[in-house]
Amino acid sequence: MKTEGALLWEPGTNSGWSVEEIELDPPKADEVLIKLAASGLCHSDAHLDTGDIPLPWAPVLGGHEGAGVVVEAGAEVHGLAPGDHVVTTFLPSCGRCRWCASGVSSLCDVGAGVLGGRAPDGTNRIHARGKPVGAMSFLGTFAPYVVAPSTSVIRIGKDIPLEKAALIGCGVPTGWGSAVHAAGTEVGDTVVVVGTGGVGINAVQGARMAGAANIVAVDPVPFKREMAEQLGATHSVPDFDGAGAVVRELTGGVMADRVILTASVGLGELVGPCGLLTRKGGTLVVTSAAPALQGQVDLNLLDFVMSGKRLQGALYGNCNARVDVPKLLDLYRAGELHLDELVTRTYRLEEINQGFRDMDEGRNLRGVIVYD
Repeated sequence: MKTEGALLWEPGTNSGWSVEEIELDPPKADEVLIKLAASGLCHSDAHLDTGDIPLPWAPVLGGHEGAGVVVEAGAEVHGLAPGDHVVTTFLPSCGRCRWCASGVSSLCDVGAGVLGGRAPDGTNRIHARGKPVGAMSFLGTFAPYVVAPSTSVIRIGKDIPLEKAALIGCGVPTGWGSAVHAAGTEVGDTVVVVGTGGVGINAVQGARMAGAANIVAVDPVPFKREMAEQLGATHSVPDFDGAGAVVRELTGGVMADRVILTASVGLGELVGPCGLLTRKGGTLVVTSAAPALQGQVDLNLLDFVMSGKRLQGALYGNCNARVDVPKLLDLYRAGELHLDELVTRTYRLEEINQGFRDMDEGRNLRGVIVYD
């Protein structure tokens, strides 16, 4: 079928997205065709344009946070049927590899290939200008239709607004899980969240739901600090100096039990100041995507070793999508997880470059592309 999509023809050059005609193949036996209602604008896609996440191939159809309705399901697809409401998850879970069997499906062997430029079977479903097109995370939700592996699709209740459900594909579980799973936040903890954009704001929500007594949001943008306080932060400051002063006062100098780095880009120079905010025996979680060629991190190793601190990486917030996506939507139904408040502005597909500019300039918590 022919449709339109937002492509990067020169990843890593800040050239922006080109909205143009694409051709989408029908689904294979283990795939579904989805008519999308919405797609989130996630910083991971912006990293493809800036080159922080380098791609050795092009072009790419971006987008990985989608929600919509199944139109067609392949013969080997189970548990999904036409008419089902679904969300896409940027990390598929095969259910068979060592990592899925161990309950850490965020490290699924199939998911390790999401930036490879081809579907899991090594072929392409998308073409433009007579060339094969790779899809971000096997998906490519910057188009009103997507052919996706069934392992990347989760059925949801029809009562959930699809425009909000799209955020569950990446940013919400990544942030929420960073606080709940990766950091292991406990009742009464003091938690610092560094960077409260589309991921960090959900780390704030996760820390609140886990029972943290103090949640300190660190962000230079006043709008984001204000939203962080609305969604659970007890304190907000613009920089590390302010965070240090607040945390010392709150804890009597003990410092934070958990520190979560969710800045837009995980620069190595940010890790050291986060470590100084972390108490003895505390946990520092790094969730931010870092420049791929960055090889140095500013960290006082003597302090880390002698203080028994833990440095924890977090992919997808260490979430298990098949368990945590339904859980998060139940929390939304109960009014515990706030999704409506995250969507600052919606865009048409042809406005995608404006959406990413608004993200970069701090005007949005989350922007969402809405399809007809």
